[in-house]
Amino acid sequence: MKNNIFKILIFFTLISQIKGYSQNDITYPNESKTSYCNPVDIDYSYMTHYAHKGVSYRSGADPAVINFKGNYYMFVTRSHGYWMSNDMSNWKFIQPQSWYFNGSNAPAAAVLGDKVIVLGDPSGIGAVIETSNPELGDWETNYCVIPFGIQDPGLFVDDDGKVYLYEGSSNTYPLLGVELDPDNCFLPKTEQKELIKLDPEIHGWERFGQNHNSDITPFIEGPWMSKHNGKYYLEYGAPGTQWNIYGDGVYISDYPLGPFEYAPYNPISYKPHGFINGAGHGSTVKDNNGNYWHYGTMVIGVNYYFERRIGLFPAGFENDGQMYVNTAYGDYPHFLPNTEVENHKERFTNWMLLSYKKPVKVSSFNQNVPMNVNESNETGYHLTKEKPDYSADMLNDENIRTYWVAENNDDQIEVEIDLEKIMTINAMQINFQEFNANTFTREASSAQQFIVEKSTDGKNWTVLVDYSENTKDVPHAYIELTQSVKARFLRFKNIHNPNKYLAISEFRIFGNGNGAKPKMPKNFKVINQSDARNADLSWDKVKNAQGYVVYWGISADKLNNSALIYDENLYALRALNKDIIYYFQVEAFNENGMSKRSKILKID
Repeated sequence: MKNNIFKILIFFTLISQIKGYSQNDITYPNESKTSYCNPVDIDYSYMTHYAHKGVSYRSGADPAVINFKGNYYMFVTRSHGYWMSNDMSNWKFIQPQSWYFNGSNAPAAAVLGDKVIVLGDPSGIGAVIETSNPELGDWETNYCVIPFGIQDPGLFVDDDGKVYLYEGSSNTYPLLGVELDPDNCFLPKTEQKELIKLDPEIHGWERFGQNHNSDITPFIEGPWMSKHNGKYYLEYGAPGTQWNIYGDGVYISDYPLGPFEYAPYNPISYKPHGFINGAGHGSTVKDNNGNYWHYGTMVIGVNYYFERRIGLFPAGFENDGQMYVNTAYGDYPHFLPNTEVENHKERFTNWMLLSYKKPVKVSSFNQNVPMNVNESNETGYHLTKEKPDYSADMLNDENIRTYWVAENNDDQIEVEIDLEKIMTINAMQINFQEFNANTFTREASSAQQFIVEKSTDGKNWTVLVDYSENTKDVPHAYIELTQSVKARFLRFKNIHNPNKYLAISEFRIFGNGNGAKPKMPKNFKVINQSDARNADLSWDKVKNAQGYVVYWGISADKLNNSALIYDENLYALRALNKDIIYYFQVEAFNENGMSKRSKILKID
C-alpha cells in the first residue's frame, strides 16, 4: 500500500514538472488568508425592489455588525438575510424563513444577554425580533412593533442591561433617541428626545454633493452607539450615500441620551478618493482580540445610484479618548484581525499597487456592445450621458465605476497585464461588474470561474491561481497568494461568468516593484481660503510617484484623516470644521513603497 501511494506522489510530481509548476505554487479558492481588501468580498444580494423598472443591480449598505459569542454577524440593507463569520474574512450567508429579512432598510442589531436582537422594516414601522441561535437562522416568531415611525435605527445595550434606540434619516429632522423596555415588548420607557443635527455652515464635511460641492440640504442618518471608558460615542452618517464624501462623524456624552458634544476631529470615517469611495453609515465592533473595527458604506452608483458595497477599516480610541477610523490606503490589502501586528491602527500590508495604468491586452472587446441598460442619471451623479468607454484601458485605471466589457462570456476570453518588469506579487483583486445583468432575486447566481497565469517573459506561462472549480460567488475576488512570486506578466483566463457579458471594473495586482521609492514631496503648502471649511493643498510633483496621500488632524501626533490622490499634486480639501487649528502632512507613493512624509504644517 505504501509503495502505491509513493508511486502516485511521484506521478503527480512528474506531471506538475511537465506542466511547469508545482502544486504548492497555486492558490485555490477557500484557502486561508492573512489579509483582506476593500470592498469586502461577499455574495452581495441582487436588489428586488426595482424589478418593475428593469433595473438589475446588487448592493450592500448600512452594515450593522455585532460580535456574538465570538462570531461576527453582519446585517445589511435589503439583503434577504445576513452574514456570519468567525474571522471577518470568510462570510457565510444565512437566509432565515422570516418576513422581516425580505428587505429591511438599514437594520439595527445588538446583543442583549444571550440573544441577538434586530430591528427594522422597509415600511418605516420598526419590529424587534430576537434569537439565541443566529447561526441557525432560528428567529422567534413573536415580535414587537415600536409604536412610531422609524428610519435607519440603531440599537444599543448598555452595561446595566438598559436598551436604547437611536433613529433618523432626514435632511430636515435631527437624530432621535429613546430608552426601550426589553421586559415589555421593547415599548418606549421615555419620550423620544432630539439628540443631534447637522450644521454644514460650521462642519465642512457635512455639505452635500460630490466633493461637498452642492448647496442641497444634507442628510443625517445611520446612528450607531459605541461606549469606551465610560463615554458614549454616538456615530452618525452624512451628507448623502451616493457621494464620494459619504462619511461618519461622532458626538460624545457622559450619558446614553445626552447631552452630546460635537467631536472637533470629525469626520472619523472618511474616504473621498481612490479606487472606491465612501465610508459612511457604518458600525463599530470589537473583535475577539479586543481591537475595534469600523464597517462603512462605499459607493459604486453605476447600475443604480444605490449600488453600494461594504468597507472595513481599523478603528479605535486614542489615549485622550479621540475616536479614529484609519482609511489611509483603505482599498489596498490590510491584515485581518487574527493576524498579529505591532500596532492595530497601522494594518496596511505595504503591498503596493503594481498594475496601475500598465499595458493591457484583451482577447475580446466590442465597443458596440449594447450600452448598460442599468445605468441611470437620476441623481446627477453620472457626469455624462454619453456612451461609456468599455475598452481595456478601464481595467486598471483605479476607478470602480469604469469597466471593460467583453463580447460575450465564453471560455476563450483572456486579459493580459504587462507590469513592464519583474516584480514581487503577493495578492490580486478581480472586480466583476454586473453589466446588463438580468437578475432580480436573492437566489445564488453561478460562481465566477477562472484561472490566472504568470510569466516572466510573456511566452512561458504557469498557473498561479486556479478558480476553475470555484463554487462561491466572488464579485470582488480578493486572492492572497499562498506565497509571493516573481513575475512580469499576469493573464486572466475566463472559464465561466454568470452574466451575458463578462465585465471587469478592475484587475488589481499588489506586491512590490523592487525599485526606488519616491522622494518626499517638496514645497508642501496649505492655503486657507476665505471659507475656513476649505483649504487648498499643493506640493511639487515627485518624478516617479503614482500618487500622494494627504493627512490632516487637530493635533500633530494624530493626523487621522486622509485622502489618496493619483497623479495630481494638489488637493482641494472641503471637509474642515470652522474655528479649529489643523495640522497637515503629505507623502508620495509608487509601486515600490511610500516616501518619507513632509514636514507637518500647522494652520490656525
